[in-house]
Amino acid sequence: MQVFVVGGAVRDALMGERVNDRDWVVVGSTPEAMTAQGFLPVGKDFPVFLHPQTREEYALARTERKTARGYKGFAVQAAPDVTLEEDLARRDLTVNAVAVPEALAHQPPSTWVGHLVDPYGGQRDLQTKVLRHVTHAFAEDPVRILRLARFAARFADFSVAGDTLALMRQMVEDGEVDHLVPERVWQELTKGMMSAQPSRMFEVLRSCGALKVLLPELDRLWGVPQRAEHHPEIDTGVHMMLVMDMAARLNTPLSVRVACLMHDLGKGTTPADVLPRHIGHEGRSVKLLQKVCERLRVPTEGKELAEVVAREHGNIHRSAELGPEALMRLLDRCDAIRQAERFARVLQACECDARGRLGFEEVAYPQAERLLKAQQAALSVETAPIAQAAAAQGLKGPQIGEQISKARVKAVAASL
Repeated sequence: MQVFVVGGAVRDALMGERVNDRDWVVVGSTPEAMTAQGFLPVGKDFPVFLHPQTREEYALARTERKTARGYKGFAVQAAPDVTLEEDLARRDLTVNAVAVPEALAHQPPSTWVGHLVDPYGGQRDLQTKVLRHVTHAFAEDPVRILRLARFAARFADFSVAGDTLALMRQMVEDGEVDHLVPERVWQELTKGMMSAQPSRMFEVLRSCGALKVLLPELDRLWGVPQRAEHHPEIDTGVHMMLVMDMAARLNTPLSVRVACLMHDLGKGTTPADVLPRHIGHEGRSVKLLQKVCERLRVPTEGKELAEVVAREHGNIHRSAELGPEALMRLLDRCDAIRQAERFARVLQACECDARGRLGFEEVAYPQAERLLKAQQAALSVETAPIAQAAAAQGLKGPQIGEQISKARVKAVAASL
């Protein structure tokens, strides 16, 4: 029995990055032998075991054979005669198909010279910064298109090999991407959105045609013009990518990045005769993002934040012009009193939108500070005494609400 550490742990160590998790491959063993040594079987589709002490995953070396469309259509063979080279051949990218013997796994990469198992040129591609498929078996699993795209977002200075991009295009043309399940699509998209340069993921998906299949609402934004005085980058698709990269730069949480991704979808349905203006795009964006969130099973937190940002981002951008009454109405529409913490994320997304424009990357966004100050003023109003006093006067329901609203407007006015 031989044990090797494989995949991302080796790749990250060779790149000088921190290694968080290790995946292990066991060659020349059986499920019975692993269990006898105290390993705990956990794999449903293929033999994977947890180490009795470290709880890290150990998988028996295996081969895969395509049996049906989609990413689950595989027959797996795990046997003692499957070699390490055969196991590495089924992996997605050459940079992930490098292995190190167990004895050296926790040693610095400088000690690995002469011991690395690298039959597919992963070290070479790490040095030249290329994302390349290992074998034609890449085409058998459409999830690999998404994985490569999110790796491009994480390793933004890596290029995609020309033959790999051509293979991805062929996979899209063959309809493989149509068979991806929504949960897996969203899982991979979120990993890419949380990477250093999310725009790279979408650019790769667009270049191979997968974006048009998975997110046609986003794909159609490229080539749609905006008014140059507000958007020097003009192209709406370009703007969306600037916004996503600004969200990464400002280290925003996932829900904010979801809102950034979907806030302008309505611009893709603007009638051609009114371009480059986008009258009413906010409402159209809300309807489109609701369909996207339903289709991709987007969690409620991201969906609801995206709805508020899509509907109100224009009003928030213009909020410096608003007086206390209008500000209070805006806070109410954003549900900023009941969902006080969420409102800060709404403003984060709006800042990304404002600074995600050509030449505006370093421009401050004072609207956020003013609106947060107004929100705090409104939240400082003690409503119970107002409600009691109003009730003592015989007022009910909506009338009591009006009294509370007036008190909040007064507090907001005092804060400006």
